Amino acid sequence: MKDSFGHDFSGANDASLQALLQAQDELRCYLNDPAASVELALAASPDMTMAHVMKAWLYLLGTEPGGIAVARACCEAAAALPANEREQQHLKAASLLAHGHLQEAARVLEDLSLRYPHDLLALQAGHQIDFFRGDSRMLRDRIARALPAWGPGQHGRHAVLSMYAFGLEETGDYAGAERFGRQALELEPRDGWAWHAVAHVLEMRNDPAAGVAWLAPQAAVWSRDSFFAVHNWWHLALFHLELGQVDEVLRLYDGAIAGTGSSLMLDLVDASAMLWRLKLRGLDAGARWAALAERWAAASVPGLYAFNDVHAMMAYTGAGQAGRQRALLDAQRAAMERDNDNAGFTREVGEPVLRALQALSEGEGGRAAALLRRIRSQAHRFGGSHAQRDVIDLTLLAAARQAGDRPLADGLAAERQRLRPWAARVAARAMPAEDALLCAA
Repeated sequence: MKDSFGHDFSGANDASLQALLQAQDELRCYLNDPAASVELALAASPDMTMAHVMKAWLYLLGTEPGGIAVARACCEAAAALPANEREQQHLKAASLLAHGHLQEAARVLEDLSLRYPHDLLALQAGHQIDFFRGDSRMLRDRIARALPAWGPGQHGRHAVLSMYAFGLEETGDYAGAERFGRQALELEPRDGWAWHAVAHVLEMRNDPAAGVAWLAPQAAVWSRDSFFAVHNWWHLALFHLELGQVDEVLRLYDGAIAGTGSSLMLDLVDASAMLWRLKLRGLDAGARWAALAERWAAASVPGLYAFNDVHAMMAYTGAGQAGRQRALLDAQRAAMERDNDNAGFTREVGEPVLRALQALSEGEGGRAAALLRRIRSQAHRFGGSHAQRDVIDLTLLAAARQAGDRPLADGLAAERQRLRPWAARVAARAMPAEDALLCAA
């Protein structure tokens, strides 16, 4: 069986192929339930190799702790079935990722996409792994290499444009990023990644009013049936926070961001990231911290992905849960001894940031600042976007002010002043212990 681009699917029949293509369409837009569609493909043809591999990708690309065992089982099942060259490369990359080897998996997919530029699943999986690795150049260039093969009218072109838009944004081409993101939405208004890419552009341009105008009026379009909706709600809340509209931020947090009760890692990361930003502004989140910490404790397995661990530590320090903080640091020490890429992510960025968050919450701003200054220029190595990693700079500024290090605090505030309007107000503040940005527990 072949798809419209001529890709062969080993072991497929018509029903299984249609279900798999449905799953791929859903994943491209972050809509509905692609995992359920894959199960339909497997039910129609248990020997369809790419259905097993697609299921593995779905359980890997969310960084969910429970997904690793499922993905490995899927890879084992696929390995026992016939596979063509393209499918073998997919299987190799998914197996590498399932065992924590992100760099190698990204390279296998890079070569696969050079041979098969119309394989959108390979492009999307590679794009997500580039995000996990914080590789902004490959977020752009992986897609740029395939773009010439995607002419007008080809099914799925919107997803190529939206991924390219995000890659352009992460490499500083904001005009190009916005143009490609809007083009993607002209082709597919439900493409959640395209909405996300343009939101990032407006965040990096420091235009929160335009950000609210971009996301708020069309929320029913990008949020309906979207498993990416919480993250775009987070972006909307971030714009309101920059405008000083804290009541609206809390309304969004209590409803669309945390009110869902989701245990997905991406959603928990967004909840922590928002509450921590409020904490850095001296705002009391009350019982929200304890509730969030319980969700983290129930859903996460510490030491699997440093980026997630950092956000779990935000929740545990915000809630004042010393025991869970110690357990998380212990898990990271064990993680640094493993033979996988996260050992490096943790050693180079994650573990110092965890200790800095803990130090800041214990009133040791000087120690927190020293830890963060060592890693801030390499923080991209543990993944995330520029907008997400900005919380490290915000925390460093708070640490400098808490420590009473006026030269460093003023320098950091001046650094932000050209990018963020509220930084000018921060720079003008005095340094007493009651300063709102000190955020000691």
